[in-house]
Amino acid sequence: MDTIAGESQGASPPSSNEAAAGSQSQSDVSEEEEYLDNSIELRGYLSKWTNYIYGWQPRYIVLKDGTLSYYKSESESDFGCRGAISLTKATIKAHESDELRFDVVVNNLNNWCLRAETSEDRMHWVDVLQLYKADSGSTDTTSLRRHGSTMSLQSNTISLTSGGSLKKTQRNLREKVGELETFKDILFGQIETLQRYFDACSEVNKNNAQPLDLGDGLKSIDFKGESITFRATTSGVLTTLQHCLEIIAESDESWKRKLEREIDKRRRSEDQSKKLKDEVEKMKRLSYPGPDFEEGPHSTLPEDEFFDAVETGLDKIEEDMQLRFKLKLQSQISQTLVNVPHEAVAEGEEAREEFGTGAEATSHALWPEIDRVCKEQLHYAREGVGQDGNGWQIFADEGEIKMYKREEEVNGLVMDPLKAYHTVQGVTAREMCHYFFMPEFRNDWETTLEDCTILEKISADTLLFLQTHKRIWPASQRDAQFWSHMRKITDNLEPGARDMWVVCNNSTEYAKQESKNGKCVRIFLTVILACQTHLPEGYVKGQPLNRNDLTCKITYCSVVNPGGWAPASALRAVYKREYPKFLKRFTGYVIDQCKDKPIMF
Repeated sequence: MDTIAGESQGASPPSSNEAAAGSQSQSDVSEEEEYLDNSIELRGYLSKWTNYIYGWQPRYIVLKDGTLSYYKSESESDFGCRGAISLTKATIKAHESDELRFDVVVNNLNNWCLRAETSEDRMHWVDVLQLYKADSGSTDTTSLRRHGSTMSLQSNTISLTSGGSLKKTQRNLREKVGELETFKDILFGQIETLQRYFDACSEVNKNNAQPLDLGDGLKSIDFKGESITFRATTSGVLTTLQHCLEIIAESDESWKRKLEREIDKRRRSEDQSKKLKDEVEKMKRLSYPGPDFEEGPHSTLPEDEFFDAVETGLDKIEEDMQLRFKLKLQSQISQTLVNVPHEAVAEGEEAREEFGTGAEATSHALWPEIDRVCKEQLHYAREGVGQDGNGWQIFADEGEIKMYKREEEVNGLVMDPLKAYHTVQGVTAREMCHYFFMPEFRNDWETTLEDCTILEKISADTLLFLQTHKRIWPASQRDAQFWSHMRKITDNLEPGARDMWVVCNNSTEYAKQESKNGKCVRIFLTVILACQTHLPEGYVKGQPLNRNDLTCKITYCSVVNPGGWAPASALRAVYKREYPKFLKRFTGYVIDQCKDKPIMF
């Protein structure tokens, strides 16, 4: 993690006396701005809990002058932060059980949940934040100037846009002041003239014999004219002063109107902020979408938000799987089937004639259940929809894929039976069931699979699994214990079908295993994948075949009890979205795996 600590401790901001001296040059201001830009104390990427939909997301965190800010990325740090929190009244708490997490809390209202990559990084961040929390109490008002806000930017905009009228007012006042200076000079001259006149009159009164001498060659004065001029000058002064008062009053009214508009905007902003705050508090009272939230019997999370969160989690898992699969294809060079012309057989245990008959599993304690459920599910898969009056509803019709369901609930849990039909080209029924049954391929097409353990190998065509799925927040993590049996069907084939294979999965309590982490909700399921291979009409056995001659008809049936407390509407929305995607993803995977391999019947 890229961190810089203590870069600003050796310097101090300019004093108020220096700022008030009025002698700073433009270069001084530039130097101060450069200092402010470089006063970062700690920065780097941490995972921040965003909300219950997106969970943990990487964010660029910056500690500067006792304020913690975050950005979506380092490249966005020049365009304004997405949030900031002052350390003055904050509490920094290291999480008790998560050694990578720490929280920054202000008044129990604003809570930042953060996670570092290592416990050492977390310790470093906590130590530095606590240090600057102590220092932030002595931060002067320059911090307000350093940390701008949206309101301050708007204020600057107002000042710039109103600068034209302000300059005009200043220019008018300067002109009037210049006029007053001119009138002042005229008045001073007139006063001096009158003073000399009165002094001369005083001398005349003392000595009537001497002529009246006003100096500067002035022998006499038109007192009436001087009086009129003086009166006009003083009137001009008063008029100019009145103009100044009018300009000031007009400017004052303009500023009052602007102030009223700003007060009104601020009031509306405060009302909107209060409304949003009330909504946030209401959401917090309903459900706190924190990182420790879990699906449960008392959950108040709305069903639509539950679905949104699960949908986002599934999208993320699918993106990760696609990337992993691309990397695997680039590095994988393997051939699992024998290169036999026209028709191929499987290697090893699958090559034996007993494979797909269950002959090797008949002595096992589970065999009666396996044989009975497989026959029941095969009969169920062969039944049509629409004519039996069982209320099948089509919910997906995408070309060759058609999916039907019946809405059923048992003890409040959604257990909608599903039946899907699909037709694909270029693969056989054996190949389709092979990739569905074999555990080594399951991680390639099952996006939510976290772990798959073979508890017991009953026979080559019958396995006992414990399968754990990834947790998709806010739902609880789930697992399933089930047997899986692959069987070749030789009776009652459709006209034109060359062969038929099925894979049947069914939950069992036999040799029950607990969840690996002890927190999983157990899923109970019954699934059958029934596939038939069809060859071109008129095909004669022994003729060469290529993959363009192959058509595979697929029937997929499932009944799943998800357990837990997931909302019914959210589960149905997830099923409607995920089942078609699953069937297309799985069949596409098999076609891609088989396209360069010999045909397997």
